[in-house]
Amino acid sequence: MIQTQPSARALLPLLVFLALFIGTGTWLTLQGVEFAFYQLPAPVAALPAVMLALVLGKEGFNKNLETFFKGVGDSNIMAMCLIYLLAGAFATVAKATGGVDATVALGLSLIPGWFLLPGLFLISAFIATAMGTSMGTIGAVAPVALGVAQAAGIDPVLMAGTILSGAMFGDNLSIISDTTIAATRSQGCEMKDKFRENFKIAAPAAIGVILLYLTLGSVGDAPATEAHIELLKVMPYLLILVLALSGMNVFMVLGLGIVAAGGVGLLGDYPLGQFSKDIYQGFTGMQEIFLLSMLIGGLGALMERQGGLAWISTRISALIARFTRQHDGEQNEKAAELGIAGVVGLTNLCTANNTVAIIVASKVAKDLADHHGVTPRRAASMLDIFSCVVQGLIPWGAQALLLGSIFALSPLAVVSMSFYPMALALAALVAVFVKHQMRKAAHA
Repeated sequence: MIQTQPSARALLPLLVFLALFIGTGTWLTLQGVEFAFYQLPAPVAALPAVMLALVLGKEGFNKNLETFFKGVGDSNIMAMCLIYLLAGAFATVAKATGGVDATVALGLSLIPGWFLLPGLFLISAFIATAMGTSMGTIGAVAPVALGVAQAAGIDPVLMAGTILSGAMFGDNLSIISDTTIAATRSQGCEMKDKFRENFKIAAPAAIGVILLYLTLGSVGDAPATEAHIELLKVMPYLLILVLALSGMNVFMVLGLGIVAAGGVGLLGDYPLGQFSKDIYQGFTGMQEIFLLSMLIGGLGALMERQGGLAWISTRISALIARFTRQHDGEQNEKAAELGIAGVVGLTNLCTANNTVAIIVASKVAKDLADHHGVTPRRAASMLDIFSCVVQGLIPWGAQALLLGSIFALSPLAVVSMSFYPMALALAALVAVFVKHQMRKAAHA
C-alpha cells in the first residue's frame, strides 16, 4: 500500500508541462503562426515534466523510474492505447474506401431546403459519432458545408458554427472517440454505460439547438450533389454503432469495423495492399495521443506516489466541505460532480485539447468520485461533457482554427455561433442540480 502525504511540490511537473504547452502556443499565437497551440507536440512538452518528476521523488531515481514504468504499463493505459490504434485504423480505412463521402452525399440528398442547418448539424453529428473524431469530421464536411452556405445564401459564420456544433456532439458521444476511451478507461466504466448517461444530457441540448437552427436557417434549397450515393459504403459506420450499443467488447467492435470497411472497399477497386497500408496509416495517425497517454500515465503515477494528486483531492474536498453540509451525502455528490467539471474544464482551457485534459484530470476525478459517491459512468460523463464544452468554445482549439481556415473566418467568429457546447453546458448543469433535487424530493 502506497502511503502518500499531500504535497503541492509534486505538482510542479504538471505545471511545467502546462507552462511549456500553453506558453509556446501563446507566444506563437502572438507571432501570427497558424495552429499555434499545435506546433509543440504534447508528448515533447511532457518530457521535461517527466524528467523533473523523476528527479523530485524522494525515493531515488531508480525507484522513481520503476514507478514511472508501472504507470506507463498500467492495464487501463495499455487498453486505451490499443483502442486508439484500432479506432485510427477504422477511421482511415473507412475514409479511404469512400465511407465519409458516401455518408455526406446521402445526407445532402435527403435534406430539404428548410432543414439545411439542422440537417448539416445532424450529418456532422453522425459522422463524428461514427468516426470518433471531430477534426476528421470537420475536414470532411466543412468544404461541402461552405459550398452549401454560398449556394443557399446562409451566413458562413452560422454555417461554420453549425458544423463545429455537430462535430463536437458526435465526438462527445462517439464510442470510439479518444475522449470517450480516455474517460471510460480512467474511471472504470463500460462505454455503453457512459454513452447512456451522456445521451440523457446531450439529447435535450441537441434538440434545443436543432429547434434554434430551424428558426435561423430556413432559407434556400439544398444544392444538388453530384456524388453517387452508395449505401453499402455507409454500412461499416452503422455496424460499429449497432455493435457497440449492443454491449459487444470494444476491441471486437473495432476489429469487425475495420474488416467491414476493408471488405466494402475490396468489393470495388480497393487493393488489398492498400488496405494494409491504410491500417498502418491509421495507427501512425494516433501516435501522438498514444505516446502522450503513456507519458501522462507514468507522470500521473509519479505525482500520485509523491502526493500531488492527494493534495489536489484534499483541497477540492475541503472546498466541498466548506460549501456543503458535511453530513449531507447528496450535497457532497453534487459538489464532487461540479468539481470534476471544473477540473477538466480548466485543464482543457489551458491545454486546448479535450483528450489531454481528460487524461490529466482523470486521476483527480476518479478520487473525487470514489470519495463522494459519484458513479464511474457519471464521472466519465462529466469529464467528457465539460472537456467537450470548453473545446467547442475556445478560439485557439484545433476545431475552430480548422473551420476558420476553411471558411476564411476568424476562429473567434466561428465559436461565437457554436451553440451546441453552450447548450450542453447548460443541460449538464441542470442535470446535476435537478438530479439531486429529485432525490431530495423522493426522500422527503
